[in-house]
Amino acid sequence: MKLSVVIVNYNVKYFLEQCLHSVYKAINQLQAEVFVVDNASVDGSCAMVRQKFPQVHLIENTANVGFSKANNQAIRLTKGAYVLLLNPDTVVEEDTFTKVLDFMDETPDAGGLGVKMIDGKGVFLPESKRGLPTPMVAFYKIFGLSKLFPHSKKFSRYHLGYLSNNEVHQIEVLAGAFMLMRKETLNKVGLLDEDYFMYGEDIDLSYRITLGGYKNYYFPHTTIIHYKGESTKKGSINYVKVFYNAMIIFARKHFSSKNAKLFSLFINIAIYFRAALAIFSRFFTKIIFPIFDFVLLFLGFWFIAPLWESIKFPEGGHFPQSYFTVVVPIYILVWITSVYFSGGYDKPLKVGSFIRGLLFGTGLILVVYALLPESYRFSRAMILLGTLWGLLVMLAYRILFHRLTFINFQFDSVRKNRIALIGNPNEAQRVLSIIRESLPQFEYVGLINPENNPNDNFIGTLNQLKDIVNINKINELIFCASDLPAQKIIREMLRLEGLGISYKIAPPESVSIIGSNSIDTAGDLYTVEFNNITKPHNLRKKRLFDVATSLSLLLFTPFWLFFIKNRKGLIQNIFSVLFGIKSWVGFYYTNSNSSLSLPRIKKGVLSWALVFSDTLGDEVKVEKMNLLYAKNYQLRNDFKVLVKGFRLLGKT
Repeated sequence: MKLSVVIVNYNVKYFLEQCLHSVYKAINQLQAEVFVVDNASVDGSCAMVRQKFPQVHLIENTANVGFSKANNQAIRLTKGAYVLLLNPDTVVEEDTFTKVLDFMDETPDAGGLGVKMIDGKGVFLPESKRGLPTPMVAFYKIFGLSKLFPHSKKFSRYHLGYLSNNEVHQIEVLAGAFMLMRKETLNKVGLLDEDYFMYGEDIDLSYRITLGGYKNYYFPHTTIIHYKGESTKKGSINYVKVFYNAMIIFARKHFSSKNAKLFSLFINIAIYFRAALAIFSRFFTKIIFPIFDFVLLFLGFWFIAPLWESIKFPEGGHFPQSYFTVVVPIYILVWITSVYFSGGYDKPLKVGSFIRGLLFGTGLILVVYALLPESYRFSRAMILLGTLWGLLVMLAYRILFHRLTFINFQFDSVRKNRIALIGNPNEAQRVLSIIRESLPQFEYVGLINPENNPNDNFIGTLNQLKDIVNINKINELIFCASDLPAQKIIREMLRLEGLGISYKIAPPESVSIIGSNSIDTAGDLYTVEFNNITKPHNLRKKRLFDVATSLSLLLFTPFWLFFIKNRKGLIQNIFSVLFGIKSWVGFYYTNSNSSLSLPRIKKGVLSWALVFSDTLGDEVKVEKMNLLYAKNYQLRNDFKVLVKGFRLLGKT
């Protein structure tokens, strides 16, 4: 056996499917075996592997045992002269394995090898080659000096930025996404250190390979796609903590006591610094629009009031001080809340949602205004003038920020995808059907011939791709993997680098289309199993329904108690829903279907399966009802369930 490929998977079924498609093309002429170790995924990964790749050696863990331990489980069973640790969110070229194995055979001092990696936009990933994170190297990276001087031999040692991306180099650290090693090397230096749950284990093993007398190499004569960020969300505070704590484990294990303490100090500073930065950044991006709106609306009232006072009080007079300190802020909060619940603060910005929210808030204010005693009715005209001011000024600065191309202030219109497919007509139709079920709005430009033969069924050929993209203003290309080899796909991505295009790959006979827009974002996914209940506007509507229902039940509690079976349970549920612990409607879980790929929402008091009780004995029906509820969420469905199961609202 020449090669053993080991892939550890955790809840990235569609990426794993695409990865395995590419792996089996690459081992076509080799004596090779493939292991998939699944760390208790709940997205149907194991079922997919058994169904589509029965030749895989599948190891199903009942718990998430971590990256190191999972890899070691498979490595101990491998029979290949070489072992490759491969991430599930990667795509390899058809000749990747042949090239790297030939290099290893010709380089007897090579213990480990990494390759050139690009992200889903064709951009080179700097972690393809890395240096050892000594205290000073880590310091330069943590505090941004490596970014300021990306090609400095002193400051850029973490990613070895001073070394060419296109030449073979001896390096210190291999990337865990693609680590090829001799089996004899692993037998000598040991397997992955299981003290590392995730992150750091690749650095540790790379270092031990060099200590064992071998060398690690960066090999750029083959390229793989790495949809960086799929198995874990890199921007999270938890990621920062886990990653840097892994660095502390490494320092304590391999550095002197003095250096380890210094390293730990740097790391702990970095954890708190990055965590504070992440919290502030998230809070700022969420609150900046409402703050802008509040200030502008208040200034509008401040300037408009004297003008209206001269009309309202011709003989002299003015609004009381409480009007500006209490009443106007309440008006503004109602408007901002209405805009929020209408989706006016969602990204990308939707002008219609903003206008709808502002007008709804005005209507709500006027209704309450009409019910107030005369002494609290200051001026209906000021409410209408405030609305007009809000429409003009708030819309104006949104347009201004959009024109200035601020990334967080772009209108929805600029995000409309102009898509072209590269493949043959039959496969293109199948792929288009997936896109139509997943993407609400897009413009289909046409089909590009994967060969270079002109044909009336296509808008052009592959060698015309750059011109086709520029002339038709295409911003997304989708490659049909059944019609193009991975090597050609990757080469085209590299050739078009810099055009700002998004790329996706549609594996053959799959219900998913996978891609990634940047190094910092999770990969985009078009799939017919798209669970739209988790869309922000649906979650807001669901939460608004929960709160309104809870307040109604609370207001008329004495009346409802005559109809509810468990009265104490009803009171508990009302407050649980009000405080966001539960929702009135959710999924129905059984022991056997608890592992379904259902989106995470609050536990429901009721569910479709519960109120339509004839389904409870049929687990297949329960599963279908849960999936339909998740996929095709409608607010009226929650209302139907509430009415149908009203007597069960006290269920705990």
